Amino acid sequence: MLRPEKMCRVSVTGSKRVMESAIEAVHDLEMLHVTEYDGSWDGFEPGDPVEGADKASDQLVTVRSLQSILDVEAADAGPTRLVTDDALEADLEEVRTEVNELDDRRDDVRDDLREVEEQIGTMEPFVTLGIDLDLLRGYDSLTVAVGEGDADEVKVALADSDIDVFQVFDEDGVLAVFARADDSALQDALVGATFSQLVVPDGEGDPSEYLEELKHRKQKLESKLATVEDELDDLRLDYAGFLLAAEEKLSIEVQKSEAPLTFATTENAFIAEGWIPNDRYDAFEQAVESEVSEAVDIEKLEVAEYDDGHVHSREEVEQGGDEGSSGGEGATITEADDQPQEAVADGGLVTMSGDDPPVIQDNPRGVRPFEDLVEVVNRPKYGEFDPTVAFFLTFPAFYGFMIGDLGYGILYLLAGYGLYSSVDSDVLKSLGGVAMWAGGFTALFGVLYGEIFGLHILGEVLFGGSPPMHKGLQPHYADYALAWLTLSLLVGMAHLAAGWIFDFVENLGHGLWDAVTESGSWLLMLFGLWGWVFSGANGAAPNFLYTAEEGVFAGNPYAFGFAGVPAFNLFEIPALGAPFSAWLLPFLLGIVLLALADPIEVVEFLNVLVNVLSYTRLAAVLLAKAGMAFVVNLLFFGAYAHDGEWHFLLGHTPDWAIAEYGAESIIFPGLMHSGIAGLVGGLLVLVLGHLLVLVLGVTSAGLQGVRLEYVEFFGKFFEGGGKPYNPFGYERTYTTDD
Repeated sequence: MLRPEKMCRVSVTGSKRVMESAIEAVHDLEMLHVTEYDGSWDGFEPGDPVEGADKASDQLVTVRSLQSILDVEAADAGPTRLVTDDALEADLEEVRTEVNELDDRRDDVRDDLREVEEQIGTMEPFVTLGIDLDLLRGYDSLTVAVGEGDADEVKVALADSDIDVFQVFDEDGVLAVFARADDSALQDALVGATFSQLVVPDGEGDPSEYLEELKHRKQKLESKLATVEDELDDLRLDYAGFLLAAEEKLSIEVQKSEAPLTFATTENAFIAEGWIPNDRYDAFEQAVESEVSEAVDIEKLEVAEYDDGHVHSREEVEQGGDEGSSGGEGATITEADDQPQEAVADGGLVTMSGDDPPVIQDNPRGVRPFEDLVEVVNRPKYGEFDPTVAFFLTFPAFYGFMIGDLGYGILYLLAGYGLYSSVDSDVLKSLGGVAMWAGGFTALFGVLYGEIFGLHILGEVLFGGSPPMHKGLQPHYADYALAWLTLSLLVGMAHLAAGWIFDFVENLGHGLWDAVTESGSWLLMLFGLWGWVFSGANGAAPNFLYTAEEGVFAGNPYAFGFAGVPAFNLFEIPALGAPFSAWLLPFLLGIVLLALADPIEVVEFLNVLVNVLSYTRLAAVLLAKAGMAFVVNLLFFGAYAHDGEWHFLLGHTPDWAIAEYGAESIIFPGLMHSGIAGLVGGLLVLVLGHLLVLVLGVTSAGLQGVRLEYVEFFGKFFEGGGKPYNPFGYERTYTTDD
């Protein structure tokens, strides 16, 4: 769980006469994450695509183009089918011709429609002007300019020009200027005025009649376009299954035919390398050899251990071996003409590249939804711990603790299940799974708090009014708020310590000294500083960490604290005659060790303080969300106070509370007790208010919990940058090869 699946590098070596058979066998297994040959071996070159690759690629481009034109989706597929080469050749050309013909018709209609729409837009100002179109052009002694502008400015500009005869017609800012002048003189005169000239469209007579004609043409074109699109939709229904199956078949063919591009080849032989899960190597070897027989050699070159992805366990290839293999005992392979070809010039492990193995996260099914949340930061590298399990163990608990309500928890659970069961996206499914876990913990803490939608009914029913825990919102239980603050600090210490312990184990691969100075130093500072705070030495810790003078913890130590460890309290430093807390010794030692590892990091030594303090947001969000739910219920039900406790007016009226405890006990009488209008408005407040709390729970508790994971926890040991496992093969969805 904390480590990915162990991977091993394997080679597949053989004669070119069996290369296609080997590709078929490896492709069907869907195990080998192929390593691309980097061209570093003398005498070896990247291979060439198998014959027919270009044709398959061209057909694949055609199929995808047709899918785009028809808007084909996966839901249109229908049953799986067998697509033969002959059927593909004949049917694809028929479909291409039919679809392209309709698509061309649609493009023509769209172009005509666009042109008509532009003409309609151009014609509308002339309709406003109301002058026949033939009267706006064709004069020998007059020049006409039509446009939009300010009539007064245009008249002033014309009066100030050399044009002595002109007339301006104005209708709602659309102007027609008639002037006895040539076109250039009129344009020069209008330069200083607010006037944007329009082109007089072709046409005769009343522009409103011409506009109606254009609108009629538009309707006809829209009808024609709808007809063509209906025909295309019919083709989509007819051919979607075929196109999806054809794309899958051609994708597989292209994948197989282009596979040699990643191989190292000579004139007569090939070598393919890649990674597979180590525990599947025997099955891989047996399956390939059973298909290709003795003409291919399978070798395990190395097994990758978990030291930053470096390979520890390896079967080294020695120079000058007699065996014809790509690994194991020698660095040569035997050609069909019995002439050995050199793969390398020196001894040692011979691989195509020094790439790290791909990462297959190895988590139980229930934990896998959290993998996508981890990948928001990055995929774990092969040599580092996978934080997914830690994320799974802590984030839902953080979330549930902060919201802590049975009603909200059930709604989160239902929303998560709906998302998980109804969407196709893997990411959204994962979010649904996370929401279900968060909802489950929210409901669990809700039972412990005795709350459902902010009401304490559950505590009354299950625990007789005394649930195991309280949120600390009410004055009578205020000590709980201080207890949750203390608990948040302790949780922060444990969470951060786990992160640095992971980092310590990872650094052990570089040596014990590196682990102690780079990771152990932070652990010493963490426990030293906070041991000093919690020990109460020299008055460092507030009294509320241990005892309360009144309330539910009156005079007793908190269950979450301790009274200090006597051996680590104060002692005298003789030279100074001053008290000193022994808890500071590991803190100071940690600073020294950190300085030995990296002096620059010493400036960040207070991270052990501020990072832990960051976890107080758990208690803060808990109180904030409890307060919001309380206010919503207060507005609707009303409440009264008695002996430091708040009680909602669920089964009583404000008059009863006044009679029992006096008018000063009423906090708010409640909308439900304020008549019909108050009841209706109160129901709206109740529903919308709880929906708001529900949504803000995601944006506050959710984001704050994720932040603690990403920033505080991941930052201690997690870097990411792993390569996803992408095995050579294809998972069939629309075709069958039987």
